[in-house]
Amino acid sequence: MLLAAPNVSEGRDLASIEAMGIEFARGAALLDSHSDPTHNRSVFTLSGERGSLAGALLNGTLAALESIDMRRHSGAHPAIGALDVCPVIWLRESDSDAAREEATDAAHQIAREARVPIFLYGELASHPRRRERSFFRDGGLVELRRRMATGELRPDFGPLVPHRTAGATLVTARPPLAAFNVELRGIDIAGAREVAARLREAGGGPPGVRAIAVDIGGGRIQVSTNVHDPARVPLAEVVERVRRLAAPWGGAVVAAELVGLVPEAALVGFPKDVPIPGFDPLAGIIERRLPAARTPSGP
Repeated sequence: MLLAAPNVSEGRDLASIEAMGIEFARGAALLDSHSDPTHNRSVFTLSGERGSLAGALLNGTLAALESIDMRRHSGAHPAIGALDVCPVIWLRESDSDAAREEATDAAHQIAREARVPIFLYGELASHPRRRERSFFRDGGLVELRRRMATGELRPDFGPLVPHRTAGATLVTARPPLAAFNVELRGIDIAGAREVAARLREAGGGPPGVRAIAVDIGGGRIQVSTNVHDPARVPLAEVVERVRRLAAPWGGAVVAAELVGLVPEAALVGFPKDVPIPGFDPLAGIIERRLPAARTPSGP
């Protein structure tokens, strides 16, 4: 069993989001769909056997191309493509090679059938500089077009220029991570950006943590994170670090949000005073949703 978590650059048009979900589900099981109008982004979580996910990801990509025009896109989340990010996820280390093969197959199919350039990142990156998504996203799609036009940046698969309306897509294979957002009040966006900068691994924070600050309106600021190893860095640690970093700016943690499914270990010791509205452990924890994902016990 493998998972995939395609991220599309649409979080407002509910009819389009539903149509994309239907197409992603052709060939895979749709476990979850999470949309955010401020980020203008939706994340779908799919499950399927080896050999089934690549076709499902292509189906959803073609639906995304029909409804998303990146020339008119606006949203708080960095993005360079209609199908912006497309990770294939292994639940057990023994399935890691299968996930890499499935991700590479999906990259080939999307590049060939949708005519969208594909950049491999993370564990599939062809060079250490290309491991981080920010390497491709800095400056947005305008800067990506310039870099590709000059030959500075070449895709791993597909056309040598971005798709006219769909931009480009980032593909990888990885173990589960936690897409986790912490909501703050009493802090301005400048302070929150400093919190995010110091929360990141690159800024001295825990290993594998990526973070940005987003003004979500109504006096609320969100520190949006990806925690790449939530067993090693449980979300409780992220919350406590955000508390400490935000306090000098007058910021207080008032809520949290999970996007997609997370491993059970991510929530060990999670503080009871931080609500996660709408989160259902039976639906949102991988091991409870997919019992076969549990690590087998020893003899």
